[in-house]
Amino acid sequence: MPKIRNFTVLPALPEPLKKLEVIAKNMYWSWEPEFIDLFKRIDSNLWRASRYNPVKLLGSVSQEHLESLAENKGFLYELERVANKLETYLESPTWFEKYGEESSEPFIAYFSAEFGLHESVPIYSGGLGILAGDHLKSASDLGVPLVGVGLMYQKGYFRQYLNIDGWQQEVYIENDFYNMPAELVKGSQGGPLIIEVDYPGETIQAQIWAITVGRIKLYLLDTNIVSNSPQARMITANLYGGDSEMRIRQEIMLGIGGLRALRAMDISPKVCHMNEGHAAFMSLERIKNLREETGITFEQALEATKAGNIFTVHTPVASGNDEFSAELIEKYFNSYYPGLGIDKKDFLGLGRFNVEDNNELFKMPVLAIKLSSYRNGVSKLHGKVSREMWAGLWPEVPVSEVPITSVTNGTHIKSWLSHELTSLYDRYLGVNWHDEVTDSSLWNNIDSIPDEEFWRTHQRSKGRLVAFARSRLKSQIQRRGTYHTELNWADEVLDSEALTIGFARRFATYKRGNLLLRDPKRLIKLLSDPERPLQIVFAGKAHPRDTEGKEIIRQIIHFANQYDVRKRIVFLEDYDINVARFLVRGVDVWLNTPRPPMEASGTSGMKAAFNGALNLSTWDGWWCEGYVNEGSWVIGAGESYDDSEYQDMVESQAMYNILENEVIPLYYSRGKNDLPRPWIHRMKTTIKWCTQRFNTSRMVGEYTKRFYMMAAEDWKELNGKSQAKAKEISTWKSYMKQHWGQLQIADVDIKVDNGNGFKTQDQRKSQIKVGSKLRVKALVRLGEIVPENISVQLYRGQVDSWGNIIDGTILEMAYKEPANEDKFHWFEGIMVCDNSGRQGVAVRLLPKYDGMACPHGLNLICWELQNNQTAAKVN
Repeated sequence: MPKIRNFTVLPALPEPLKKLEVIAKNMYWSWEPEFIDLFKRIDSNLWRASRYNPVKLLGSVSQEHLESLAENKGFLYELERVANKLETYLESPTWFEKYGEESSEPFIAYFSAEFGLHESVPIYSGGLGILAGDHLKSASDLGVPLVGVGLMYQKGYFRQYLNIDGWQQEVYIENDFYNMPAELVKGSQGGPLIIEVDYPGETIQAQIWAITVGRIKLYLLDTNIVSNSPQARMITANLYGGDSEMRIRQEIMLGIGGLRALRAMDISPKVCHMNEGHAAFMSLERIKNLREETGITFEQALEATKAGNIFTVHTPVASGNDEFSAELIEKYFNSYYPGLGIDKKDFLGLGRFNVEDNNELFKMPVLAIKLSSYRNGVSKLHGKVSREMWAGLWPEVPVSEVPITSVTNGTHIKSWLSHELTSLYDRYLGVNWHDEVTDSSLWNNIDSIPDEEFWRTHQRSKGRLVAFARSRLKSQIQRRGTYHTELNWADEVLDSEALTIGFARRFATYKRGNLLLRDPKRLIKLLSDPERPLQIVFAGKAHPRDTEGKEIIRQIIHFANQYDVRKRIVFLEDYDINVARFLVRGVDVWLNTPRPPMEASGTSGMKAAFNGALNLSTWDGWWCEGYVNEGSWVIGAGESYDDSEYQDMVESQAMYNILENEVIPLYYSRGKNDLPRPWIHRMKTTIKWCTQRFNTSRMVGEYTKRFYMMAAEDWKELNGKSQAKAKEISTWKSYMKQHWGQLQIADVDIKVDNGNGFKTQDQRKSQIKVGSKLRVKALVRLGEIVPENISVQLYRGQVDSWGNIIDGTILEMAYKEPANEDKFHWFEGIMVCDNSGRQGVAVRLLPKYDGMACPHGLNLICWELQNNQTAAKVN
């Protein structure tokens, strides 16, 4: 093989244009319309050809044209204005500076397998990555001192095209990192900073790329360097490519390599946030590092590090999460165990529900859950689903108390709002409206926008969507090599005056992209109505190995051809951020049909709502919080069905009914000036309700207040004074687990006060009046545990038909006195019966420790059982 010497060629920008390079390398430009207009002004054709990549654009413009721009006073004025805006943004006081007490140095590391910042950085596949990208943008807007950590994929996710039969095909195109808004992190000697991670039989190196996102940095690891073996170089080749072994190799690099990269750059985060389970190995590396630095035990290091770990779970199906065989874990971690101070069995137990089950696979979300102190789902419903899904990790704990909460997702408004609406808001809400996006009073001013102007603005965005769709279809037709008459047909698809539905997302079967096709006659009637036509724009990718998802796409193509409705049903290939922007900004209705409760959140509907599109969705994900009367529509009520085929039939018919009886008549109800004023009213209602609630400024602010700041304080407390607090907690937990089996609820005495003092209730009469009081006394054998370390509780609530308490509430019982017998103690609690109906009460014991964030952190609980048996649970 010939020796090739590499070098990087940079654009030769004339001195007056030097600021263009600074602007191009800060992704802030991606959410500011005037920045995009500036690059478009350089050369609109090259701008499109570069896939809207300013770095590539500047490297493609002729030197002659650059020299001409350097003398163009109008362009230079605009460049100076844009440069000043970036400088002002970077130097202005931030929300975090007003709220937080931490320094501006990064103390939060946000780990994600994918980041969707912009189509010019194609290292994302879908919603998880878009959320991560929007998270970084809002962290920048708010000034939250955070860094992102991920992988720099050489080919990213696949590009999609359809063959003549409508079957999805995949093609992978190499990313040119040197023509992207990214720069290599350099070491002390001036070359790339390199980190190393041990793999079976080799040490793999990675270099680090940095992308600037406003005020913060995103660091991406890249193993495609000449010092690595061909196999090692493939670790960062594709996003979600390969088999289980490739996945574990990638996740080791993301978690362990990612943390090592931060340390190599002298970044020491107190808080590490795992966006899904892909980065869970990071939590092990934190333990290993602390042990190496201090010599403390595994248990002590676990306490010290988990205090600063946050885990956001996304996938609402256990089988959809990453899991690995014991053999694969042993292959990649057998030399890692000693650094942790545990053996193979203990290591595997960190990723299992049942630590004794040698056949159970090692689950990445379980590892993340066990090694984190803060855990959340991404909508209120998803939080509930997650508690049910992972409840097995807390045996005997009521599902409602499983320590997984929720932070509902949001999206970055300025990245997804149309330029036309942005300009409209500048005029009617004030030029600084984007700094107050969580203020409800701000959005109430939407009503001050004249209906005529508001509708014209929306129609311009729809016109852009129609033009884009026609252009994209022409390109699809030309690639397939079909007849020229087909190109003429492409010029006639869609109508900017017709009611337009958008459906765009990952084509997984549970999202039911073909639900709208279930009754062809009914749908065709809607599509073919000459007076009130309906049209649908589809887009989305199926996973390369998801045959059923690909078949749904094929069904859509065949439906449009078979029933000759190709002008009314359009499928846009290669769904990405750019396609998504046109869709969410231009459609009238956003259709979302997941099978409840399978959708964790679903942020695409939020983006559409920001732009005034009305959502038509099943009762799932964010829509359970986003639906507002007089705003949009809901399909069903989140009912559960045993027969999915029957469910699809019922919900498709409900969808047709809504379209026929509500959506279409409302859209075509025109009054003065041909304006659909009732429809516009719903658009404004949707914007007012959704925009203030479902933006990432609210979301990141919530993470900061509820998790980041608290986790940072926990981290400092447990890692101060030679980890004294962590050692103390670890010792206490070991003691509690050792002696927990001695606990026994020996006796429970209940007396009732109906207004005449507490008296023993006749066992034959279990009925009491609302307002009555119960005095419950519990005799508890504590053994070697002191009363201060036990929480004795009344767990009370409504009882279901099986005799179980549902959604119970807790009343802490007070310590009264020691009993006559040794190691026995009395506790007492008084509760008011303030609800009628079948009620129940149970006594239970939990460990108690001053400052312990979660009472279920030890997985210890003791309930009073029948016949006063001892009830103890240790895992």
